[in-house]
Amino acid sequence: MRLFWTFFWTFLLVQMATYVMSSMQGISYDFATGALLGVIVTVLIIVVAALIPDEPAGNHHH
Repeated sequence: MRLFWTFFWTFLLVQMATYVMSSMQGISYDFATGALLGVIVTVLIIVVAALIPDEPAGNHHH
């Protein structure tokens, strides 16, 4: 379920960013471009989350 929500919110935010960027550049909005970027960003988020260790860093006082 966590992966679904990650994809859901990433997809919505990327669509919004795609719309805003295309509007600022004066080009037409393309849903397919936003969808492809949404999938790519979701995969990157999942990969980065898998690489980050879950345990606390510990005490590093010298």
